[in-house]
Amino acid sequence: MKHFIKLFATGAALLAAAVAGLALAAYPEKTINYIIAFGPGGESDISARLQEPFFKKYTGQTVAIQYKPGAGGAAAWSQLNNMPPDGYTIMGTNLPHIILQPLEKDVGYKTDDITNVYWFHYTPDAILVPADSPYKTLKDLVAAAKKTPGALTFSGSGTNTANHLAQQRFDKVAGIKTTYVPFKGTGASNTALLGKQVTGSWGYTTVQMQLGQQVRCLAVAMEQRHPQIPDCPTFKEQGYDLVSGAYRGIAVPKSTPKEIQRAVSELIGKINKDPEFIKKMEENGFAMIDIGLDQMQTFMDQKKKEYETIAREMGIVKTR
Repeated sequence: MKHFIKLFATGAALLAAAVAGLALAAYPEKTINYIIAFGPGGESDISARLQEPFFKKYTGQTVAIQYKPGAGGAAAWSQLNNMPPDGYTIMGTNLPHIILQPLEKDVGYKTDDITNVYWFHYTPDAILVPADSPYKTLKDLVAAAKKTPGALTFSGSGTNTANHLAQQRFDKVAGIKTTYVPFKGTGASNTALLGKQVTGSWGYTTVQMQLGQQVRCLAVAMEQRHPQIPDCPTFKEQGYDLVSGAYRGIAVPKSTPKEIQRAVSELIGKINKDPEFIKKMEENGFAMIDIGLDQMQTFMDQKKKEYETIAREMGIVKTR
């Protein structure tokens, strides 16, 4: 009897695995809800919109892009693990946001609560000013900031984001004091820049591509100039050791089975390696990376160490 029960249990487990395998083989079979933790118009939104037709290309299914802005992304990320763990709810995730936010205060989630399945690009930080700004160069801007500490204001995509971290770091290396004004995403930050509500903006290379001749790029935080913005010098060229940016990827609810996590990761990876998609991304100022499930733990461990060190140096989080 025990032998029969054991055989029955084994058979049931194999059947369940087979059924799950068949289900995953057909994944996705319906529309995927793609949640953006910011408002429309920012890099996370642009990325999703560029990915959208490739979901259709590779699966025959569509994605429904939704926005849940608030608290620099924390409003959405704190809700992620309460969502269905079936592979049909995915959420855009960002670095350094998901590391810095929980370090500073209780934001409703911890870094390890976020189950990232893929990182697909990063956007280098950049200082942008309106095209008719009196500041023609980074040197001009630094001189003005030293003359009137705190008077120069810069918009950015939220608190404890890559933009915020870059502003903090640059103020330190340049020996200046500026005022950072956080907005709910890059779209809102751009509006403030174009409306001249701020002196300039800590944006990204993608913002320069999007706004074109309406703005002037004073510096990009890259090792070398961005090929799409050859006239904008790097911070390093101008004597400041600053290389930084924001990483973007996809996360799923923590209780999502590993098989489904891998299916989602492989789908995003397939899209990310499509030559046509890569071309569109680079034309929009993005820089591509490919970090899937197998590399995820190593990558996240490295980033946590890096950002925690910087955060303490900048005073974003106090040493515990």
